[in-house]
Amino acid sequence: MFKYVYIEITNVCNLNCTFCKGSKRPKDFMSVDSFKEILDKIKGYTKYINLHVLGEPLMHPEIDDILRLAEENNFKVNITTNGKLLDDNVDVINKCKSVRQVNISLHSFNNISDIKDLLEVVDKIRKDCYISLRLWNLKSKNNNDEVINLLSNHYNKKMGDKNDKLEDNIYLDFEEQFKWPDINDDIRSEEGTCYGLRTHIAILVDGTVVPCCLDSDGIINLGNILKDDLKDILEGEKSKNIKKNFQNRKLCEDLCKRCSYIKRFDISKRDK
Repeated sequence: MFKYVYIEITNVCNLNCTFCKGSKRPKDFMSVDSFKEILDKIKGYTKYINLHVLGEPLMHPEIDDILRLAEENNFKVNITTNGKLLDDNVDVINKCKSVRQVNISLHSFNNISDIKDLLEVVDKIRKDCYISLRLWNLKSKNNNDEVINLLSNHYNKKMGDKNDKLEDNIYLDFEEQFKWPDINDDIRSEEGTCYGLRTHIAILVDGTVVPCCLDSDGIINLGNILKDDLKDILEGEKSKNIKKNFQNRKLCEDLCKRCSYIKRFDISKRDK
């Protein structure tokens, strides 16, 4: 049983942020039929789905049908968004009670006035939905301070530079900046472990199954869920070998050997 499964309903985005690696994969939107087939195949493996790998999920032209299917199949949904289309989709989100959390990247906004407008939109989201306002990758501390001051005034709360509860079910989460793994980078390490294939997997827009959401190009292709059963994919030699090596603190895949995010799973190396 996985804690959650990432499903990339689109790899199309309306922004071109410097902190996002992007992908060489063809741009596409997952069909509603494919999404339904995926939900059928992951039943019994998780109760939670994250609409995220690359792309902006709220750009999907049938996002209302996507969320309706998730609700009908009793999945809880987390949405990660840059927030630019949130106002246009508030009613869709509020209508779907399966949406349990919306993660919003504050660093998608260039102007403080845009963040102020965003907070007005956040106030429209139903109160039983968790909101995570994520702040990272801001190069200047002054930018951080400006955003924190805005949040402090909006929520009438004294704040610092740590994770904080702003209001019931609304949180500010600071995230450490990380570098997306790149197969062309130098090898970082051949030792380490990962939660991929243990707590989660990711499914790309074309159905490709990968161990985690940082494989933006589908390099570690475990199989295609639109062609095979998930059970067969997870019990395949490649999946079993990766998982076994993770358990023994060995990185057998070239992309994993170049991943710096792995240090977050190793207490002794987090600050190195």
